[in-house]
Amino acid sequence: MKVIICGAGQVGWQIARHLSGERNDVTVVDNNADLVRRATDTLDVQGIAGHASYPDILERAGARDADMIIAATFSDEVNMVTCQVAHSIFSIPRKIARLRSQSYLTAIYSDLYRRDHLPIDVVISPEREVAEAALRRLNAPAAFDTELFLGGKVQLLGIQLDEDCPVLNTPLRQLTDLFSTLRAIVVGVRRNEKLFAPEPGDQLFADDQVYVVSHNEDVTRTFEIFGKTVHRQERVVIVGGGNVGLAVAKALEGRADRLRAKVIEKNRACAERAADSLERTIVLHGDGLNMELLAEAGVDRADAILAVTDDDKTNLLASVRAKQAGCPMAIALINDPTLLPLMEPLEIDAYINPRATTVSSILRHIRHGRVRGVYSIGDAEAEVIEAQILGTSPIAGKAIRDIDFPEGVLVGAVMKDGKVVKPTGSLRIDEGDVIVVFAMADDVPEVERLFQVSIDFF
Repeated sequence: MKVIICGAGQVGWQIARHLSGERNDVTVVDNNADLVRRATDTLDVQGIAGHASYPDILERAGARDADMIIAATFSDEVNMVTCQVAHSIFSIPRKIARLRSQSYLTAIYSDLYRRDHLPIDVVISPEREVAEAALRRLNAPAAFDTELFLGGKVQLLGIQLDEDCPVLNTPLRQLTDLFSTLRAIVVGVRRNEKLFAPEPGDQLFADDQVYVVSHNEDVTRTFEIFGKTVHRQERVVIVGGGNVGLAVAKALEGRADRLRAKVIEKNRACAERAADSLERTIVLHGDGLNMELLAEAGVDRADAILAVTDDDKTNLLASVRAKQAGCPMAIALINDPTLLPLMEPLEIDAYINPRATTVSSILRHIRHGRVRGVYSIGDAEAEVIEAQILGTSPIAGKAIRDIDFPEGVLVGAVMKDGKVVKPTGSLRIDEGDVIVVFAMADDVPEVERLFQVSIDFF
C-alpha cells in the first residue's frame, strides 16, 4: 500500500513508524525540513519538505498512484485543503484528516465531508478521543490504562500489582485452574520497564504492570483477584476547561448516576465558555496549582482529580497537589512520553496519552482485511487488535493451539455469534468470529498476514 503522511510531528511520525514497519511504501511531507530529516533518518520512509496542501508538493510525494493520504499537520485548514487537493487532482481513494476545532465537528455540519463537498473519508478528533479515554479511566479507577473492545463487551485493563496482590508468585496456568469461570486473560506484562507477552509458566511479581483482557461482566472480579478494590465514584475535580475538560464534564452531566464534577480553568474566556455550556457543573476561574482553589473545589473530598490542561507539567503538579490534599486517585494528561516514568514516583494513578489515542484511532481505519479496532500500548511497544475472521484467512477453521502465532502474540477474547467466550487451546476460530489479540510491535505484520484476505475477496 502506498501512503502519504502529511505532518511529521509526533502523531505523523508514529503512523509512519507503524506503516513503514509493515513494509508499506510511505512518504512523509512536512514544511519543517528538520522533522522530515528525522523521519527519513530513523524510519524506512521517503521525505518531502514543503506545504502538504500544495499540488506540486503532493505530486512530488507520489500522489498520482497513492492509495491513501493521512493529513495530520497542526492546522485543521491545511488538513482539509490537502484532502480536497488529493481528491480533486489526484483521485486518491482514501483520505483521513485530523481536525481539532470543535466547530468543524458539530454533527449538524456533518454534510460538509460528503464526496461532492469536502471529500474526507475519516475525520479524527484528538480532543474527542482523549475525552473518551478520560471517561474510560474514570469508569475503571483501579486501572492505569483501559480500552474497550467487541462493542464494549470486553475491556483491556492495565493493573499495577502491589505487595498485597493475592496472586503473586503464581504461574499463570494455575490462575486459569483456580478461577476457571473467570473470563479474563493476562496478555502482557511490563517488568523493569520491559514489556513482554507471558508464557503459561510465568509468575507475577510485585511492581509488575499487567495488561488483562476481561469480559465486561468480570471486570470487578478481575480487579479483586489482582488485589484492587473498586469504589463507586461520586465527585470529580477537572483541572482544565478546554475542549477535553468540557467534553468530559458534559458527558458526566449526562450520566444516569449523576457523578458530580467541578471544573477549574485558568483562562477567563475559556472558563466563561465552559460555564455557559454546562448546566449543573460548577466552573471555578483560577490556577489549578493553587492549593486554596483546589480546596475550594473540594479536592480533599473528591474521588478523583482529572488534570487535562494543555501543559504536561501543570497536569503532573496539579495531580501531585491533589494527592497530597487527600484525593485518592489522580489521572493526568501527558503528551510527552519521556515524562511517563515519573508517574510511579509521583504516585499518579493513571495517565492519558493523546498521541497514543490519536495514533490508535487512525490505525483503526487503515488496517488490512477486517481489522475493527487497534489500541497502541505504551510508546508503540505493542498493539491490541480486534479483527473479524474471513473465510480466506489462514486461521479460519483452526483451533487456537494449531495457529502458528508468533511468540509475542496472545489471544485475549473471542466473540462467536455475538457472545464472548474465553479463548482456550481447543477453541476453534471460525469464519465470522471476532478475536482480540495482543501483539508485540515486531509481530504486528505477521498478525496482519494471518488476518489478511486474499485478493479475490474484493
